[in-house]
Amino acid sequence: MSQSAVVTKSAPRGGPAKKSAATSAKEMLSSRVGSVVALIIAVLWTIPTFGLFIASIRPETAIKRSGWWTFFVNPEFTLDNYREVLFGRASSGALANYFMNSLVITIPSTLIPLAVAVLAAYAFSVLQWRGRDTVFVIVFALQIVPMQMALIPLLRIFAGSALMESLPYIAVWVGHSIFALPLAIFLLHNFMAEIPRDLIEAARVDGAGHVTVFMKIMLPLLVPAIASFAIFQFLWVWNDLLVGLTFTGGNNAIQPLTARLAEMAGSRGQDWHLLTSGAFVSIIIPIGVFLALQRYFVRGLLAGSVKG
Repeated sequence: MSQSAVVTKSAPRGGPAKKSAATSAKEMLSSRVGSVVALIIAVLWTIPTFGLFIASIRPETAIKRSGWWTFFVNPEFTLDNYREVLFGRASSGALANYFMNSLVITIPSTLIPLAVAVLAAYAFSVLQWRGRDTVFVIVFALQIVPMQMALIPLLRIFAGSALMESLPYIAVWVGHSIFALPLAIFLLHNFMAEIPRDLIEAARVDGAGHVTVFMKIMLPLLVPAIASFAIFQFLWVWNDLLVGLTFTGGNNAIQPLTARLAEMAGSRGQDWHLLTSGAFVSIIIPIGVFLALQRYFVRGLLAGSVKG
């Protein structure tokens, strides 16, 4: 039999295999067309932030008279908006105080659910105990409970307690932590379930206990997942108004930055021009957190998506 006959015989009947839809989509997104589309989306996403910054450095009369794009035709520059926002008036207080309140609220509200969720995820994915799957389903189902339904019951628990007097932020910390735990446990459990069990079995054979397995094997591998959820939780708590406003009980001394931004426009909306500089100041910390954890964030999103 000739070589051509062998080639003809071994060739598939339908001719060369067609590219899959996933491969075609991947090639299209990697092409110049995909790059142009991504560039257009990035520009459209950045324009509002750029316009917010331009408006924040314009005088009050210019902000209320014309749009921010007229700055390039008739440029007017001032830092009065930032000066008034950061150092405030005698009646409103300085934004820097609310800025620190948001940090005090956000950092523990991010670390507490992460610490609890990592331990719970280990218990749900590694430990063997009766009713584990049932309890995990119940924890996961708690995500569908509307947050607004739990605000008043939790507030009644903490209101007037001695703990609130010694730790005025405790109610906000607990509120944010409780609302974040179901999703945190679910996500970290899924990441932990992707870790090969051969690593755990090998460590157990060498005499490692659960503490050693958790500290030496699980935590280093979970860093991308932990960083991903930390970014989401930090941004959620930092931008939250409802929980912070409810659990602080109208106490200006412990209210977050978002509560001050909501009041900044004035009782009749006459000072809305200050919202431009106030909003731009409020996004500095979230941008810094995202840039610092960006590489872990991308790895966390891709973790578990590809096997092998």
